Amino acid sequence: MPRHTALLLMDLQVAHAPHLPDGYLPRAVRALHTARAAGVPVIHVALRLSEGHLDAHPRNKIFGALPPGRYTADDPGAAILPEVAPAEGETVVHKNRVSAFAGNNLRQILDAQGIEHLALAGVSTAGIVLSTALQAADLDYGVTVLSDACADTDPALHEAIIGQVLTRRPDVATSTVEEWARSLEAVA
Repeated sequence: MPRHTALLLMDLQVAHAPHLPDGYLPRAVRALHTARAAGVPVIHVALRLSEGHLDAHPRNKIFGALPPGRYTADDPGAAILPEVAPAEGETVVHKNRVSAFAGNNLRQILDAQGIEHLALAGVSTAGIVLSTALQAADLDYGVTVLSDACADTDPALHEAIIGQVLTRRPDVATSTVEEWARSLEAVA
């Protein structure tokens, strides 16, 4: 599995840090270290809008309402958290909507590397994690959502998505980081 698997670390940006649940970040760091130790490619996905928010339609209730300059290249809040910062050679992909696949060449990058399976970690569970899991499954990637390396500002919503919504999808698996690490070791 590791040769054809990539870890997507999603929306772990400075602006989101104040909203992370207690104890969350060490689990995301563990997912990152697990991938690196197993030789699994890591792709960092971050929200970045164009200068002037030309790619954020005013009718869009999420992105159209953002203050000018927010999540642009010059916004310090758009930076990836230092604890999970990309290492040399790791890919960073910017998106301009909720899904990790929106407004970029992520699919082309995955296909060019022969990636067939995605492990997902990030915030928020109800946003990028759910939308990316569903879109990736629709694009015929295998998907494993690392349940304890995902978080939402609403813990009950996180639990419902992980325990009820995603478990109904036969093309999406859920796993803890520890379970994922053991599965990577088993095939090494």
